[in-house]
Amino acid sequence: MNALHAETALESFDADWQEWHAAHESQRAHPHGFLAVTHLHWLGSEAARLEGVPGTWSVEADVVRVVLEAGETLQDGKELNAEAGAALEFGPIEERGGINLVSGDTVIEVAKRGGEYIVRPRNPEHGLLREYQGTPAYSPDAAYAVRGTYVPFDAPRSTTVGAAVEGIQHVYEAPGEIRFKLAGQELALTAFNGHAPGSLSVLFTDQTSGKTTYAANRSLSVVPAADGSVVLDFNRAVNLPCAYTDLATCPLPPAENRLPVAIEAGEKIPYERQDQQ
Repeated sequence: MNALHAETALESFDADWQEWHAAHESQRAHPHGFLAVTHLHWLGSEAARLEGVPGTWSVEADVVRVVLEAGETLQDGKELNAEAGAALEFGPIEERGGINLVSGDTVIEVAKRGGEYIVRPRNPEHGLLREYQGTPAYSPDAAYAVRGTYVPFDAPRSTTVGAAVEGIQHVYEAPGEIRFKLAGQELALTAFNGHAPGSLSVLFTDQTSGKTTYAANRSLSVVPAADGSVVLDFNRAVNLPCAYTDLATCPLPPAENRLPVAIEAGEKIPYERQDQQ
């Protein structure tokens, strides 16, 4: 590749990254995204009023029950009504699943995390969202877009990891690992199934964690080719919600994904957390 072609390729790489990061920031700042979460409530069998949401809430035998008082409303695309004193019921909800209800401008997430049921109201007037400044990141560097190989396990491995919230654990099926070389070292990352069909998600820390990048975790999505080849573009390593708010239940990386190299690429510690590192 001659110098002109190399410069053009670099400019294209930078432009692609800028476009991707702008889209990711726009998604993160959605009016009812995780920056809008105002409370994290853990449901129990005893009925209780919850700050930020209407009704009295409880859960038992995988069924969430809500009793609304006069003048209180909930919607799930249509108005939900119950006779005075009667309960609205939702569930069961699968692990890491959830439903969204609406009350006025607030979206109420009802979800299951670590085997427990949670309620998280999301209000677009929440200060964390209104004051969001964007997320700092390293300048894109093609040296951190490395080629690797996805190696499936003989059978998916059930993998238990900790969470940003103390006292719960997440269990994932790991279908395989991604092997690659960086900074002269042979490395591997255990991969979980991603959200999009055919994609994989890796949670990791590295030698920048707790210094210039968020201490607990970062996440990277990859899509293996049919022959198992992958590109790990660490410039697109992103923060999970727990990097911004204590009202998140994000998983922590498995122990083997704590990389012994410094990956000076991707998103850095959010401005909101820089005085806490």
